[in-house]
Amino acid sequence: MNGYEQKVYKELKSWRRHVLKKSGLISQLSKQTQTKLNGMIPEKAHKVITESIKNMVKATLFGSNITTNKQQSAGLSLFEKDQLLKEKLTSYRKTAVIEGAGTGAGGFFLGIADFPMLLSIKMKFLFEAAAVYGYDTSQYEERLFILYVFQLAFSSDNKRKETFYILENWETEKENLTDMDWRTFQQEYRDYIDLIKLLQLVPGFGAIVGAYANHNLLDTLGETAMNVYRMRLLTTQPWDY
Repeated sequence: MNGYEQKVYKELKSWRRHVLKKSGLISQLSKQTQTKLNGMIPEKAHKVITESIKNMVKATLFGSNITTNKQQSAGLSLFEKDQLLKEKLTSYRKTAVIEGAGTGAGGFFLGIADFPMLLSIKMKFLFEAAAVYGYDTSQYEERLFILYVFQLAFSSDNKRKETFYILENWETEKENLTDMDWRTFQQEYRDYIDLIKLLQLVPGFGAIVGAYANHNLLDTLGETAMNVYRMRLLTTQPWDY
């Protein structure tokens, strides 16, 4: 490894510990409450929500794959790829902040519209991240990988650890995967953002919350994507945790 790769390697070890660390008490209690609430929702409603989000995500995946420049990182070093992704994150974060402020200021119905719009921004960013690090998103396994990166960024303790294991051991784990568990995918994501997005619907307060929330959500996704792809590129190194 060169000097920069050694630096990244150390950062990855620290990030891994952070990802696998148990959440605080408030987060745990929030998840327990949301789990109870989900249990009160009729099964038919769960199926409708799951199918809706599944179709929404698949449509976004298809569109993002078409519009992503897949040759943008040819010949770049890891340092240059990291810098390119940071530039793209800045651009996507600005878009998400503007979108969050606009829908938040627009009241209830525009606040609801923020959900699919923000989801589309996040998925498009992940396609860009894959291309930056040299992975071909026209391949099904790479689009599946993107969904697991998304799930890692926005999930609770147990699911986050399970997802991290899959991504850390992708070359062997992908053989056992055929599709996402869409019910879990949508429920984990909804639970992660529920409180933030409910505050975004409050009149006179939603614009501030929407902008701030979307800024932080893109930061979380950006950090997750960068480190997952770094980890994937450096898998030949012995992980001394």
